[in-house]
Amino acid sequence: MPAARSSQTVPVIGRLAGLAGEAAPGLLALLAKMEDPRHRRGVRHRLVAILALAVCAVLAGARSFTAIAEWAADTDEETLARLGVAGKVPAESTIRRVLQRLDVDAFDKLAGAWAAQRTAPVTGRRRVAAVDGKTLRGSGRGGQDAPHLLAALDHAHGAVLGQAGVGATS
Repeated sequence: MPAARSSQTVPVIGRLAGLAGEAAPGLLALLAKMEDPRHRRGVRHRLVAILALAVCAVLAGARSFTAIAEWAADTDEETLARLGVAGKVPAESTIRRVLQRLDVDAFDKLAGAWAAQRTAPVTGRRRVAAVDGKTLRGSGRGGQDAPHLLAALDHAHGAVLGQAGVGATS
């Protein structure tokens, strides 16, 4: 008999996967709007499935391409099916190559729009947002300064609604 899962994230990931089938634009419908950076020849995994796996793995605590691939390999069949994975789970190298070539600005806009739609306040209530700037440590290259980001966070839900690159301490 297999051991019971001790992770509290399993119900959360199931809920995220379930968002794909809701009437409002779900996670998968939103991710389907991303342009695939790969050439059509040799593509074995749908972009939507790779992005859905990456999003859910990061929300579950993955912090590297290897951790994303391990999360995907350990995920149950039902969740994989709900995330659009057909057949084999993508390997770490596939996930890494796809995510490195992805248009991150377009992805950021889509993710921010999805978070804003999912966290919209009820009628008659205001959205309370905090705006904060951060310097991305360790990301400066070749004598260039590290990038600075300005982000807006929805207080009620703890969701980042959007972020933009800005000049240093501007």
